Amino acid sequence: MGTPTTRRGGARSRISGVPTVLPPAAQPVPTLLTLPDERTRSEPLPGVVHLPGWLDLGEQQALVAAFREWATPPAGLRHPRVPTGHLMSVQSVCLGWHWQPYAYSRTADDTDGAPVKPLPADVIELGRRAVTDTFGRGSGGPRAGARYEPDAAIVNLYAPGARLGLHQDGEEPSDAPVVTISLGDTCTFRMAGVDRRTAPFTDVELRSGDLLVFGGPSRRIFHGVPKVRNGTAPDGLGLPPGRLSLTLRETGLA
Repeated sequence: MGTPTTRRGGARSRISGVPTVLPPAAQPVPTLLTLPDERTRSEPLPGVVHLPGWLDLGEQQALVAAFREWATPPAGLRHPRVPTGHLMSVQSVCLGWHWQPYAYSRTADDTDGAPVKPLPADVIELGRRAVTDTFGRGSGGPRAGARYEPDAAIVNLYAPGARLGLHQDGEEPSDAPVVTISLGDTCTFRMAGVDRRTAPFTDVELRSGDLLVFGGPSRRIFHGVPKVRNGTAPDGLGLPPGRLSLTLRETGLA
C-alpha cells in the first residue's frame, strides 16, 4: 500500500516501470598515471558537506558486490516511471522502503509487487558513520550521527547516457540529512535552491568513493546529476560501465 506524499498528491504512473538485468562488470582500461587525490573536505552550501575519497577501494568493492545481490528479482533493478509516463534513464533498486515517483510503499508496486528487500544493518551503520563524519556527534550539526536512523535506500545505476533531472527529496516527513555515496564514474552533482530549480547552480564533482551529505537549510534543495564522465571509474570495482549512487534517507514514515 502506498504512502501519501507532499507532491502531486501522491500520484503515480498507471504504467509500470521496466525491470532490467544488471550487465557484467566493465573491463579494466589501462591507465598511464595515477595522481594522488589532493581534494579536501568542503561545504559548498550551508548544510552540504563533501568528503572526497571517503570510502577506500575495498569498501567500494564490497558495496558493489552487495548491489549485485540487491539488483536481482524479486523487487529488483528497474527503470522507474514518473506519473506523466516518462521512463527515467537511471535504473533503480530500493531497500527498506520502495520509492516509486512520488510515493513510498513496502512492496515493488511498479514491477512485480514483491516485498522490498530490507535495509541491511551494515548499510545503516554506514549512514550513521557518514553523518558523524560530516556533522559530528554533538549538537552542532543538523543531526547527530549517533541519532541518525536511515530506513530507506535508493540505489541508482547510471549507465552511459543516463542522468537525473533536478528534483527535491520531498516525500519524507523527516528533516534528517540525506546521505549520498558515489561509486564508479565521476559525475557532476548539481544543486539549485530550496525554492527553485533554476540557475544559479552550485556544482560538485563526485568521484568514486566520495560522500555528500545535505541537511539543515539544504535538506530539501533541488539537486540532480546532469553529466557522468564515461570511463572514469577505478579499475577492479566490479560495476558495469557507469556510475552507482547509494542514497540513504530517514523517512519518518511508520
